[in-house]
Amino acid sequence: MRRVKERRLLEKETALAALKRAFIMLRPDLQWSNPVMFVVEVGAILTLLCIIERALGMATSQVPITYFIALDVWLFLTVLFANFATALAEARGKAQADSLAGAHDTVAYRLNAAGVAEEVSSAALMAGDRVVVQAGQTIPGDGDIIEGVASIDESAITGESAPVIGKGAVTAPASRAVQ
Repeated sequence: MRRVKERRLLEKETALAALKRAFIMLRPDLQWSNPVMFVVEVGAILTLLCIIERALGMATSQVPITYFIALDVWLFLTVLFANFATALAEARGKAQADSLAGAHDTVAYRLNAAGVAEEVSSAALMAGDRVVVQAGQTIPGDGDIIEGVASIDESAITGESAPVIGKGAVTAPASRAVQ
C-alpha cells in the first residue's frame, strides 16, 4: 500500500526558495507583468525619495517623516508579500508537476492470458491490456473500469478534494490514486 506524505502549507525548502524569489521579483522589469503591484512598487520608490528629500532637509511638507517611513514600509511589505505568494504558488505548482511527471513509471499488475496478475512496469503496458488496481495504488495508465467500483483521487490534477466514484464502463485517467 502506498503511503501519502502529509503536506504542510509552508515547507521550509519551498518557503526559503519562494522568499529568495520574492526579493528577485522586486526588479521592475519582472514586476511589470503585474501592473497593480508595479504601481505599488513605484509608489514605494517615490515615497522613499520623499524620505530621502526630507532627511536631507530639502522638503517643505508639514507631514512628519515618520508617516512617510511607515507608509514606505507598508508599501514595500505589500509588494514583497505579493511576490512571496506568487513565488510560493509557482514553486508548489512546479513541485506538483515534477511529482506527476515522476509518476509515469509505476508498478502495474497486468492480467496474463491465464487471468493471473503479473507485476510489470506501467511503461510496458499496451492498449488492450487488463490491469488490477487495489485500494491505495496509483492507476498505471489511462483506461476504463470494466469490473468493480473505485473511488479515484484526482486531486493532483483537478485540485478537487473529493474523490471521483467510478463503476464499470467509466474512464479512469492515469497517475491517480485509487482509495
